[in-house]
Amino acid sequence: MREKILAAIDKNSKLTAADLAIMLGSTEDEIKSIISEMEKEHIICGYPTLINWDKVECERVTALIEVKVTPQRGLGFDKIAERIYQFAEVQSVYLMSGGFDLTVLIEGKTMREVASFVSEKLAPMDAVLSTATHFVLKKYKEHGLPLVQIKHDERMLITP
Repeated sequence: MREKILAAIDKNSKLTAADLAIMLGSTEDEIKSIISEMEKEHIICGYPTLINWDKVECERVTALIEVKVTPQRGLGFDKIAERIYQFAEVQSVYLMSGGFDLTVLIEGKTMREVASFVSEKLAPMDAVLSTATHFVLKKYKEHGLPLVQIKHDERMLITP
């Protein structure tokens, strides 16, 4: 039941316990109880809203930063990841396999603001060996949901 609830609210967090009960053939009280348990266990960590900021007159720059770090003895990558995700600019931090250790997703008002974050806050950290910053030019899909509308060719097909 937990997985079914999570799958449903992952796509639409506005679903009520009553909606979920009908969808899943359960009672509203049972759904509320299960959701409450998952919140206490930090399985459900929040209910963010997906916003297409390109449609709003609000300047935002998103950057993915590849970070190579020195893992700390006994703590691995957890301690440095925790230090990084404390910054307000940081949206996400992921431990990666491959050529670098962490991916840091940040948002700023300008490219200069992102560059300042990297040069003044991230790169000077003792455990950080190197960074590579990639700016997002356009978002097409996020959290499994498309952010752009597909334009269909409405011209009539003419055949001989």
